[in-house]
Parts: sequence; C-alpha cells; structure tokens
Amino acid sequence: MTYQLHRISVLVVEDNAPMLEITKSLLLTFGVGSVISAANGDIGFRRFCQYNPDIIIADWMMEMLNGIDLTERIRNNPASPNPYVPVILMTGFSEKDRVLHARDSGVTEFLVKPFTAQDLYKRITQVIERPRQFVRSGDFFGPDRRRKNLTEYFGPKRRDADEIPTEQVLKEQQQEANVALQKMRDHAGLEKGDSIDLTPEGKSLSNKRKSPT
Repeated sequence: MTYQLHRISVLVVEDNAPMLEITKSLLLTFGVGSVISAANGDIGFRRFCQYNPDIIIADWMMEMLNGIDLTERIRNNPASPNPYVPVILMTGFSEKDRVLHARDSGVTEFLVKPFTAQDLYKRITQVIERPRQFVRSGDFFGPDRRRKNLTEYFGPKRRDADEIPTEQVLKEQQQEANVALQKMRDHAGLEKGDSIDLTPEGKSLSNKRKSPT
C-alpha cells in the first residue's frame, strides 16, 4: 500500500544530536512532509503544543524529561493539544518488563535500537494501518493495551485545506536527506540496510546487519 506521507508531520524528540539528524533524514527520505525536531523532552512537549504533529518519535533515555515522562505528559496534561497522538518510543532496552512499562505509560509503538530504515518505516505504517482505540482505566490513559484491528482512526486527520508541501519541495527535501544520510553512512562505514544505533556516548553507529527472519 502506498501512503501519502507528504500529508503528515512528525515530531522527533532525541537528545543525541547524530541520532536526531539521522532519524530526521530517514523520515524525509520516506516522503514525510514536515519533520519537527526537539533536543529534549521539555522542548519536545512545547513544540508538540505549538505544532500539534500527527506522530511523535521520542527516545526513552533523555535528560530533564525522558520519553516515558513525555508520553505521560502528552496523554494527561491539560495543555496537550492532542492526547491521542501516536507515540513511537525509541530505546536500546528490549527486556519484557521495560516494554510493558512503556506500554503501560501510553506508548503506541516500541522501536528497539539498533534499527534499520525498514524498521522505522514499519512503525510509521503500523500507527497508520492499525490505529488503537484509547481507554481510560484508573490512572491509565492511552492506547488499548490489547491490540485490535480498527477501521476507524481516532487520531488527528489531515484536511485538504491543511498546508501540504508541493511536489518540488518534497523532492528537494528527499534529495537533501539522501545526501545527508550518505554522508553519515560514509563516515560510519555503513551500507544501505545496516542497523542504526549509537553508543551511550553517541560516538559511533552500528554496522551489524540483522539476521534474516
């Protein structure tokens, strides 16, 4: 299925500058119309309130306000313009208890590092293809923790009147993003399809390929 990603906006919240840039570049190569960035969770929430993006991608481990706290603020803060916005959490943690903790905090999807461009694209299409009904139970508000296939989307919808980048602007964005990605690959010794990750110190990228599934 072909998606009109040029109609959506994505906010990327990541305090590791190289990881932020490569995630933005990947999204632009996918054809996403608008990519907004924030260097930490506190700035991320302010930009979320300002721009009201369609999807949020946030790193878990950040100073000041981490990805879990950001998600809970988005879901419950009265200032939140859209508590239903899909949140994709990026993290190096894949243990079951951490995944459950993220789920119970209102996260929509989980993206484990290292990840490939295809992994990121799949998460984007997942929140488009399989929107999840929201529930409020006790102190929890977020996507239904039991996955269901829904035909109705309860999140934000782009109207024809919304500002959409022209084809020329999209093409230029994609070209610039491709050049930026290639520079990053060359610097790190990566090839297309390699997994993307950063050490805790943010000094290098991983070029270990994932095993075929």
